[in-house]
Amino acid sequence: VLAGPEGGPVSLEMTGALATATQGTTGFAHRVLAGSGMRVFSFAAPVFAPEGPVVGVLLLRLPAERVEAEGRGNPVPVWFTDRWGVTFLANRAEMVFGIEPGAAAVPATLYPGVVLAPMGLAAERVAGVALVPVPQGGGARGIEITRDLPVIGFQGHAVADASGALRAGRLAALATGGGLLGLGAVLFALAERRRRLSRDKAVLEARVAARTAELERAQADLVQAGKLSALGQMSAGISHELNQPLMAIRSYAENAELLLERGRTTEAAENLSKISEMARRMGRIIKNLRAFARAEAEPAARVGLASVVEGALDLMAGRLARAGVSVDWVRPTSPAIVMGGEVRLGQVVINLISNALEAMETLPAGAPRRLSLRIAPGAPGRIVLSIADTGPGIAAPDRIFDPFYSTKQTVSEEGLGLGLSISYGLVQGFGGTLSGANGDTGGAVFSVDLRAAPPPGAEEGT
Repeated sequence: VLAGPEGGPVSLEMTGALATATQGTTGFAHRVLAGSGMRVFSFAAPVFAPEGPVVGVLLLRLPAERVEAEGRGNPVPVWFTDRWGVTFLANRAEMVFGIEPGAAAVPATLYPGVVLAPMGLAAERVAGVALVPVPQGGGARGIEITRDLPVIGFQGHAVADASGALRAGRLAALATGGGLLGLGAVLFALAERRRRLSRDKAVLEARVAARTAELERAQADLVQAGKLSALGQMSAGISHELNQPLMAIRSYAENAELLLERGRTTEAAENLSKISEMARRMGRIIKNLRAFARAEAEPAARVGLASVVEGALDLMAGRLARAGVSVDWVRPTSPAIVMGGEVRLGQVVINLISNALEAMETLPAGAPRRLSLRIAPGAPGRIVLSIADTGPGIAAPDRIFDPFYSTKQTVSEEGLGLGLSISYGLVQGFGGTLSGANGDTGGAVFSVDLRAAPPPGAEEGT
């Protein structure tokens, strides 16, 4: 059972064990499950990210009956009480759910539906429930042995029957040795059980770590594949965006050469200035293209959201122009600095723009095709980027982020339905949220809610 750092749907009875595990140490809890009445032990182990913090918790449940099975039939009564004095585990069924006299009030949620029976001293337990043979003419006399087990929060108890040794003094040494041998066997069995649980826990942790690494590698490959797919769709537009200024540079260069031959230096300088501007435009497009194509695995950092949006619009300019889509983009008057990854945020914005383009391509001829992008403050400490289109809207808003769900007619040609799912995971990795809904006047509206970056030099909150 895994729980993310944001907190997921986890059984409430494990709150204590999980709280301990989220602090980086192994947690332990015990409980009676409501309804079934089953007694369970729970071990919660933290799962660490490569950077160090806890990103999940592995929760292992073990029925109490499995622990007790190896001790059934042992002549030595053995039982374990929790910090409220309730017997939770015993090799005698009659002792389970017994409670020590004067024990503290037991939380109602710990033993739902269970009636706790009061228990007397060790000798009274032995005589009262006949855990060991009761000699004729007198009550059984026993020696109670206790041991604290702080790792699991229990206290272990054992009762060695001493009535035979008292009746036959000459066999006292033998009886004492037998009692110690029985206690040693019990303690050895408990220690062996503990070592076995530790070994199983280590194996489970290793398997979880290996599986987590595999999933992270698969996710990275999927993200990179999504970027390459987007580059393929943008290739024609990018080629046009680069070819146009190249042809203009050639024309301006030829004109400048003729003007210089004729001594018209002022006009020649104007042509050279235009060549410089065209070169800067080509450099900006190539820079955005190289930044988008590279792999990025760095943690979230300070990123200018407006620059990310403008870089995405540069790369998508060719497709937008060919589709006849007008762009309504207003750069915010104040800086919009968020926590994220520049490349991964660029991929999210390009994917949302691409989806809007594909949606508007289905509109009839003459219908308005407009893409609107805005950056505005959200909740305290948040900044929201909204991308709206004039397309047909979202048919199933509750399914758009499901992997392999696509509204396209031909999935094999248009994609696998993973773009929004990948974008959702990328935004969530920055501590943000991605949502989609239908606009009030039609079309679809996607909102990217991100954490605002703290002021330079200030420590970022967790």
